[in-house]
Amino acid sequence: MKKLIMIAAVLLSAGQLMAQQALGDVMGIVLDAKKLPVVDAHVFIDDGMNRYQVKTNLDGKFKIAAIPAGSYMLNIRQLKDTMSHIAVNVPMNGFDNLGEIEFIGGYSQLEGDVVVTAKLDRVRLINGNLPKAELTAEEIGRSPVKFDIKKMVISMSSDVRQTEDGELVFRGARKGDMIYIIDGVKTRNAGSVPSVSIGRMQLYTGGLPAKYGDTLGGVVVMESKSYFDLYRAWQSEQLKAGKDI
Repeated sequence: MKKLIMIAAVLLSAGQLMAQQALGDVMGIVLDAKKLPVVDAHVFIDDGMNRYQVKTNLDGKFKIAAIPAGSYMLNIRQLKDTMSHIAVNVPMNGFDNLGEIEFIGGYSQLEGDVVVTAKLDRVRLINGNLPKAELTAEEIGRSPVKFDIKKMVISMSSDVRQTEDGELVFRGARKGDMIYIIDGVKTRNAGSVPSVSIGRMQLYTGGLPAKYGDTLGGVVVMESKSYFDLYRAWQSEQLKAGKDI
């Protein structure tokens, strides 16, 4: 009986952890070569055993909601034509607006001498507000202070400083008045989390969402890497190298 209770507790805690996972959205508009909306196109993201998908509306617009934060490849299918390998970067608790996408069917990868142009005016809003400071796994890997979590936090915003005894101080708050959210779990100390295990890191220095309301200072949100994060990184490198996957 005790074993059954322990198993149930583990499953319940795992479910709660998954429920607290940082999610984001991807949106955009699919147009044809004449700038007309592509209606009822199938827009989807494959992530291991999961598929996040939606259909475009009469204006060619789409929004895929509740995607775990991370980098993905977006695909668009209309009738028998498919446009693949559109890179998207889903932020934590926000959205990646791809803007207008010109649908070119029949191609899954680019070959030969090709010049690609793209609009770089993507907007990433967090809970409808201004963007928050965020580091991706790639940026963390290049950081000169990647082996010190607190120094990485300081590097993300001028609103944070470190006292002589090592405590972080957020502007307008008392020393140490902050929390860490690691994979949905709240803690007052990040401990010795290795930077190589962090998939994404986000910093709130004010205007905290209600779900982070246990402090008046700041919040550092960290999501660890999963198997699929590593797979998507490998997939992206293969595509950049012109290899089939």
